[in-house]
Amino acid sequence: MAKGEGEGQYSNASLLHESAAVQSKRPAKGHLSVCNKLCYAIGGAPYQITGCALGFFLQIYLLDVALLDPFYASIILFGGRAWDAITDPTVGFLVSRSPWSRFGRMMPWIALSTPFAVVCYFLIWYVPPFDQGKVIWYLLFYCLFQTLQTCFHVPYSALTMFISSEQKERDSATAYRMTVEVLGTVIGTGIQGQIVGLATAPCVPVGDDLNFTSQLFELKANSSQPQISLDDTRHAYMIASGVICAIYILCAITLFCGVKEHKDSNSVQTEPMSFFQGIRLVMGHGPYAKLVMGFLFTSLAFMLLEGNFALFCCYTLGFRDHFQNVLLVVMLSATLTIPFWQWFLTRFGKKTAVFVGTTSVTPFLIAMVLMESNLIVAYVISFAAGVSIAAAFLLPWSMLPDVVDDFKVQNPTSQGHEAIFYSFYVFFTKFASGVSLGVSTLSLDFAGYVTRGCTQPAEVDVTLKILVSAAPIFLIIIGLIIFITYPINEQKRQGNRKLLKELLRDQGLNESDSETDSSETDRSVV
Repeated sequence: MAKGEGEGQYSNASLLHESAAVQSKRPAKGHLSVCNKLCYAIGGAPYQITGCALGFFLQIYLLDVALLDPFYASIILFGGRAWDAITDPTVGFLVSRSPWSRFGRMMPWIALSTPFAVVCYFLIWYVPPFDQGKVIWYLLFYCLFQTLQTCFHVPYSALTMFISSEQKERDSATAYRMTVEVLGTVIGTGIQGQIVGLATAPCVPVGDDLNFTSQLFELKANSSQPQISLDDTRHAYMIASGVICAIYILCAITLFCGVKEHKDSNSVQTEPMSFFQGIRLVMGHGPYAKLVMGFLFTSLAFMLLEGNFALFCCYTLGFRDHFQNVLLVVMLSATLTIPFWQWFLTRFGKKTAVFVGTTSVTPFLIAMVLMESNLIVAYVISFAAGVSIAAAFLLPWSMLPDVVDDFKVQNPTSQGHEAIFYSFYVFFTKFASGVSLGVSTLSLDFAGYVTRGCTQPAEVDVTLKILVSAAPIFLIIIGLIIFITYPINEQKRQGNRKLLKELLRDQGLNESDSETDSSETDRSVV
């Protein structure tokens, strides 16, 4: 017996030694090459490209090109957003319950949803040859596209946890992703705007501008220019959608071929839970709730700024001929400064980066409404706004993995809920987008906003100043107050990483012991 026990202990030690030797010869599983990070980042472009095109142009398209009644157009827009909000947590739950395949758990969702999403997106921008069922046509394909895009974006967002086991590599990949996504907003706006730009109708004189001379002059000017038919405008929208669909497919192929999904070795097998159990478990995690609520208010602030900045430039500042360039400066500034914020959060910590990044825009928002109209000042303010927008893009996706790690440490027997964490954050982000759209539209409507007007009433100017300055500053303050209570600092984050590594090491030893015991049992049976 003693001899058998000694042989068993020796075989145990030798197996562990051989396993350690093999592991040491393999390359680090958590390391990501620059190519891997770029391929992962490119996968985030379709969401931003299609989102910008739909956000800026769908309402105008439904009213002026598809010729829908404004009431029905509002049903389509808000119905699609409401359905989109429902699909996020639902898809997150289904993804978390899906089994692992040879391609991973997230990749099959991304690959299978892409061709159907592309078809639905193209049909959104197609005017059917009938009038009675147009509302159903657009509502159906808009909701279908939102569902299929959710089947792409939720797994892609959760994929951050499965491309590497190293937090530093995940943060770096997130920075690459945010850079490409900001570029995606530029690409989406640029492609759609340039192709359908000739369809833009001239402004309509109102108030003091409305007189016989100005009407006669505008009539002559319009008659001397080549006329654009409605069919030409519809074809332009279809061409733009075709180009965006091609980019969507190329990005999905690049992601699928260039990124390998690794099974999370930090998790253990747990019994599946119901949808509402998953909601209670995830939303009951304090750090996650505080992170989501904090970014809900700050995201709402920046969405109010972005959504109304073009109108502010056109009507309050009087830069109707320059607002496209001003918006371009905002997006280019955000793109160029994301590497800076990646360095900043690595050097000073993520929580510090939140406070510095979100507050840096405040002085410029105040100066923007107090100073007189000046194009150079507008460019400077736009650049500063872009710097803060870059932080708003990067930090949430960089901090979500920390919350997931904290959840794993506090709940070691309940794992595999990454998709639910990410899907609920996406849900709240879209909720903030819907709120900003509704508040802005209703406020401008109450103020007497004139559609396509060359000038606007004074009440509209005051409302625009509130929407791009006072309201965002107020929301930023609320968000920062919430972030004061956010418990995961750099010390806590590093501690969680050490605990997860210890948990992984203990699980590896237990698995080796169980494998050795089973092999010895087989030998004894033989």
